[in-house]
Amino acid sequence: MDDVLKFHQSRKLIRYGLILFLAGLITGFLIPLMKNPRMGLSSHLEGTLNGILLIVLGSVWIKFHLKEKLLKIAFILALFGTYTNWLTTLLAGFWGAGSAMMPFAGGNLSGENWQEFIIKTGLISLSVSMIAVCGILIYGIRGNKNPEDLIK
Repeated sequence: MDDVLKFHQSRKLIRYGLILFLAGLITGFLIPLMKNPRMGLSSHLEGTLNGILLIVLGSVWIKFHLKEKLLKIAFILALFGTYTNWLTTLLAGFWGAGSAMMPFAGGNLSGENWQEFIIKTGLISLSVSMIAVCGILIYGIRGNKNPEDLIK
């Protein structure tokens, strides 16, 4: 069951990575329409780079030695973190918000309190999620495993 789950998650990570990469590319065309083009550029880069990250994770997913529960947690957190990163910066670009959390990209632009709250919540939660993903996956690649097991 573990290998079947890994296989399906691997394919999904690659598929969602390609979708996010495409969303990042399309975001590049939307930059001139944004109140904060610099934040729009950040969203474009987050979409493309996080899409590549998901593709890479999907390509090596089978190599992680984790229990089913940890695999599912890492999978969900990886998707949540990467998509939230792209979406949060996209919203900040259109709203002209986010300078409190991202002063370089936000410049001197600030949005409504509720917009800043959404951006702050998104950025904090995605940061925690991605740190957790890294920790779980580092744990999952540890140790001296049998090389034949890694080839499966």
